[in-house]
Amino acid sequence: MNEQDYLNQNLLLLKSTVEVYVHGTLESSHPKVRNLLKKCLEETMTMQANTYDEMVQKGYYKVENTSIKNIQKAIQKTNA
Repeated sequence: MNEQDYLNQNLLLLKSTVEVYVHGTLESSHPKVRNLLKKCLEETMTMQANTYDEMVQKGYYKVENTSIKNIQKAIQKTNA
């Protein structure tokens, strides 16, 4: 497994973990459990953002700028 594959797998794992923590935080009935899950969620989201930023910096995750026209088209589609 090369570095790009490793980072991609790590990013996918972190995204899945965020989903678990979101649901756990929303569904927890005890404040201490909810706060712990919320802290874990925030830490995992930071790790996900850092991994994403590293992938973009190394050129593993391509980000393209878009025009205002394309953004407006997307908004129109969602409002239709």
